[in-house]
Amino acid sequence: MADSDHRRAIAEDAVLRHLQNHHEIADSLLFAAQAKLNPDDIANAIKSLTGHRYVDSQEITKETWLLTEEGKTYAVHGSPEMQLFLSIPQEGITKDELQKKFDASSFKIACAQAAKNRWVDFGKQLVTRKIQHVDNDKVQTLLLRIQDGKDNVSTIDISQDDIKALTKRKLISLQVKKGFSVTRGPNYAPQRKKVATDLTRDMLQSGDWKNLEFKEFNLNAKGAPTEGGCLHPLLKVRKQLKDIFLQMGFAEMPTNNYVESSFWNFDALFQPQQHPARDSHDTFFLKVPLTTKELPEDYVERVKRIHESGGHQSRGYGYDWKREEADKNLLRTHTTAVSSRMLYLLAQDCAQKPFAPKKYFSIDRVFRNEAVDRTHLAEFHQIEGLICDRGLTLGDLIGVLEDFFSRLGMSDLKFKPAYNPYTEPSMEIFGYHKGFGKYVEIGNSGMFRPEMLLPMGLPEDVSVIAWGLSLERPTMILYGIDNIRDLFGHKVDLGLMKKNPICRIGLECD
Repeated sequence: MADSDHRRAIAEDAVLRHLQNHHEIADSLLFAAQAKLNPDDIANAIKSLTGHRYVDSQEITKETWLLTEEGKTYAVHGSPEMQLFLSIPQEGITKDELQKKFDASSFKIACAQAAKNRWVDFGKQLVTRKIQHVDNDKVQTLLLRIQDGKDNVSTIDISQDDIKALTKRKLISLQVKKGFSVTRGPNYAPQRKKVATDLTRDMLQSGDWKNLEFKEFNLNAKGAPTEGGCLHPLLKVRKQLKDIFLQMGFAEMPTNNYVESSFWNFDALFQPQQHPARDSHDTFFLKVPLTTKELPEDYVERVKRIHESGGHQSRGYGYDWKREEADKNLLRTHTTAVSSRMLYLLAQDCAQKPFAPKKYFSIDRVFRNEAVDRTHLAEFHQIEGLICDRGLTLGDLIGVLEDFFSRLGMSDLKFKPAYNPYTEPSMEIFGYHKGFGKYVEIGNSGMFRPEMLLPMGLPEDVSVIAWGLSLERPTMILYGIDNIRDLFGHKVDLGLMKKNPICRIGLECD
């Protein structure tokens, strides 16, 4: 038998034998002290006996004030303010001389309390007594009274103001102990009977089961929780958004390259090399491998030319474009880097066969060197959709956005002009949120600039409309999460993963 089981058996026997001759155990803590048994063993025994109805028990709480180590010192030697008062001679003493009689912490306390009690005058030259005698060290008296009557809070005749003062000075602390009052239960017996927990084949064959007492089944007990994989809320929302894109006829772009070159992430999008987004304060640049070695040279030359001197009715940016900047590797800051690759491949296909319209989408991670707070992470997910076709206009973009967001349950949209380096015109998208009672920003959109598309080799009459939004923001709104760190990262509560409801985006609309 394990040591803990042996101790519990002794405690159970003590409880049952006591109740054989007495009506009750009024306080299990006192009973444990009198029986010289561990109070925790007695408590565990009572819980077990209560479960089998040998006894009936009620929990009781005892509150006791205990002196802290500092309080014990004051109870023996007196409070520091009294010690300070007694250390001041009738003619007074300099503060430096007085301080030598105390350690730094107690001297500070003594001065503050003595001044508060108006016992002492701290002059410029001398510290003198304001009164000649202090009849009683109240703090020491209170501490001794608590020490003598510590069995129960209710037995201590001390005002609440004094208790608060001693607690504030951390001279006493409240100890809460929980015990039980115990009486005989309906199944009481002086000795605990052993009950069988399982009906075995041997019992049936021998007939022993007829003379055994079996443990009752608790039909209300909960079974062991079923363990299985659970989908993260982000994955649920991502799946519904992906289904919406597929319903609208979009094809998914490959987004498996977290590491991207600055060329595809910035330069191919007609974003100048001196743009603030390309600074290390906003972007994670790689040290190994530092640069890329695979770029289409003819296309690189066309991108360089459009940046430096323009073309296609554009003046460009008029600066010296540097290849070494374009070659730098980084963690992609947006999935538009994937879009630029896909549009370039589409342009190469146009050189071999007639142009065919395309609709692409992507949902994947991006990385930005941002300070982490309740609404920002250095790693998050971006949703992006684009349509490439002839004759597209801003009206087509607005129509597609209204169709897309209506499938998300947001039909009341507003658009605001904005600026993006690679789209013109550009629009911020706002949707009315009934829960917030106002319009909230839900995405960004625009038409890719000719300076981005024509160097790729796409026909001049082909336009591309595109929009993007984060995955985290709609997920936080749907699941009532106000801190992004509770949704994504190492602080996520696993209970949220197991209990979150299904995502109803696209399943129902108001």
